[in-house]
Amino acid sequence: MPYIISLLLLLSITVQAQSLKTLIVTAHPDDETMFPVTVFKLVRELGGSADLALVTDGSGGFNGMVASKYYGMNLLDSTVGRRALPAIRKKELMKAGEVMGITNFYFFDHVDDAYSTDPSAYLGGRRWNLELVNQQLDEVLNKGRYDLVLCLVPSAEQHAHHKAATILALRAVARLQGRKPIVLAGRTLSRTTTFSFSELPGYPETKVLPSATVYEVDVSHTFGEGGKHSYQIVADWVKAEHKSQSGDMNVAMHRGDVEAFYYFAQNGPAGLETIKKLFSALKAGGY
Repeated sequence: MPYIISLLLLLSITVQAQSLKTLIVTAHPDDETMFPVTVFKLVRELGGSADLALVTDGSGGFNGMVASKYYGMNLLDSTVGRRALPAIRKKELMKAGEVMGITNFYFFDHVDDAYSTDPSAYLGGRRWNLELVNQQLDEVLNKGRYDLVLCLVPSAEQHAHHKAATILALRAVARLQGRKPIVLAGRTLSRTTTFSFSELPGYPETKVLPSATVYEVDVSHTFGEGGKHSYQIVADWVKAEHKSQSGDMNVAMHRGDVEAFYYFAQNGPAGLETIKKLFSALKAGGY
């Protein structure tokens, strides 16, 4: 009897997850490499769907030393990169999206201008067209009627674009009328990490609900023939599509043990049971 009850519960959770609609909101092509296994499992194992909204044009990613030979142009040169990278990186992102099972891509094309850790210039409309990006997010969210929004953890050391994209997504969800999706922030972590996140100072919408646990998807556990399989290969497939970012992706390959997710206080406690069931289904699904 306990086995039957557990099986019925798992079937119920799986059926709920199959209809789950997810929107990923990121700043750069390749930001989704922070949680590709979760997206893969959501779509390809649990039968949900996922779309991706990309805020910048990716034109600032001058990271392709080896990729310069692959593409036949100097991708370390800013003039060449500003001209060629937007189109290249969109194609790379869509190839990465094929791996994960992403259905729709929304390209907002705000300028990927420079590295900084201060998001105020973007959130204040001095670097990005704030009215336009808000309008774009509102349109995507209203059209998609999503259950879940995934973005990057807006921790202090992160790129300003990462933080700004997450904060703008939180604000857009808060503006929604009626049923709102649950917003989670994710990133890949090592089991030995000392990383923690509770809030980005100065931005109260980024506060994590204190009673919520950190939800994890284990990407490093081994299974199958001789234990040589793991979900890290999925993450590597996604990273490998971002050839123009050959430096960063080379460092990132086969790194990280878990994809960790933080539950924002803005969601309220009512969504905790839903997320608990979802991560139970993610753990039970697949291998």
